[in-house]
Amino acid sequence: MSILATTLQVILLIAVVLTLFNIIIFVHELGHFWAAKWRGLQIDRFQIWFGKPIWKKEINGVQYGLGWIPAGGFVALPQMAPMEALEGGEKPEKPLPAISALDKIIVAFAGPLFSMLLALASAVVVWQVGKPKDFIPTQTVGEVKPGSPAEKAGLLAGDKILSINGRPVNGFAGTLESIFESVVLSSGEQIEFMVERAGVAEPLRIVSTFEIEPAKWFQRRGLRQVGISPLSEQLVVGSVIPNSPADKAGIREDDVIVSLNGREFIDSGEAVDFIKSMGTEPIEVIISRTGKTQKVTLTAGKPLKPADAGPMLGVSLYPSPFHDKRIVHPGPLTQVSDSLRMMWTTLAGLVTPSSNIGVDHLSGPVGIAKMQYQLLQMDDGWRRILAFMVLFNVNLAVLNMMPFPVLDGGHITLALLEKISGRPVKAKPLEVLQTVFALLLISLMLFVTSKDIGDGFGRGSAGGQEVVFPED
Repeated sequence: MSILATTLQVILLIAVVLTLFNIIIFVHELGHFWAAKWRGLQIDRFQIWFGKPIWKKEINGVQYGLGWIPAGGFVALPQMAPMEALEGGEKPEKPLPAISALDKIIVAFAGPLFSMLLALASAVVVWQVGKPKDFIPTQTVGEVKPGSPAEKAGLLAGDKILSINGRPVNGFAGTLESIFESVVLSSGEQIEFMVERAGVAEPLRIVSTFEIEPAKWFQRRGLRQVGISPLSEQLVVGSVIPNSPADKAGIREDDVIVSLNGREFIDSGEAVDFIKSMGTEPIEVIISRTGKTQKVTLTAGKPLKPADAGPMLGVSLYPSPFHDKRIVHPGPLTQVSDSLRMMWTTLAGLVTPSSNIGVDHLSGPVGIAKMQYQLLQMDDGWRRILAFMVLFNVNLAVLNMMPFPVLDGGHITLALLEKISGRPVKAKPLEVLQTVFALLLISLMLFVTSKDIGDGFGRGSAGGQEVVFPED
């Protein structure tokens, strides 16, 4: 692919990410807007993103605009709780007619409701078109890292993990009940494994500690790991060098190597030795991509750099477990309930002192945009982004219902207090409270965004000599 084509592809993907992000915000705020219209509230502004508008236009007394801080949106409703600190507006010159507590509750609830409806609509589409399962079904340990907590605890390659901390597991990764997720989301100082071992009649109880990958201060803390990997059942392409024979033949990253000249390999070292032994003889390669097989013929070529290198295909291989990427069609309610369960588990980890899940593991607009960009680059990217829309909108709806000032749940809480007491909360204390929480919200956004950016620098790079193939 030429540099121009690559640049255009990147620009297109970024445009898609920004469009999707703004659709999510727009639909949420549209709920507030329509509810406010229905209940007869005064609407001053409808703005996507916060801060002073970089673009604005007034229509029928309502100012529509785009702010300069890409972190959400709002509908300015002066008859609700004061929000000038976050919305960048001005106080009304004269008092406006009071609205009922019920009106406030309806308008505040409409935003999360519309987000949940968008989640359901996305889930219906996913139900029809499907999404990749993205699941590693094996429960068998393939490798135990030397010196790792798992090795010290006595876990062995070939052990089948039955449960972690008393909860049964159903695979290695891809669900909340999988081994990887159970380790990451565990709490306490130790992790208990129940394993089935060949030659041992009864399941073994093995208690392990864990380790966390170190990170620089501007990066997120690592997640819990014990040093085990799943049993490898296939050989996968890790990377393809541009202009190499593999690249020109159409081999891609994550292709599964089914066979080389009719021989099947799982060990990457054996496969590389076989490729070297073939020299410049053609190699018939059968690959599997998204469940479909195809045959290509490769002949090793000599790279320009390093000058003393022999002929090579220009592809790196690594052993990998079977990764189930079949297209599945979960029902809309199942998708929403799974998203709610995932969110609940994450929030529980945040508030559990013995867990290693922290606020720094949350993502801001930059992290969310990066995730969408990565999903779009993967196979079935459009299906993955639809599934992400379900998860994100459920999260947006639930988080906004939390009873904190600035959030929709805070407005509902204040309205309920007003209903119970028979009078509105005093304006001055409420304005101070709103301002404080607005600043806390902005600070949180800046903090997680710094982690989103910091993680982009990685935790180190692998060494190795650069390999360059001629373009012709």
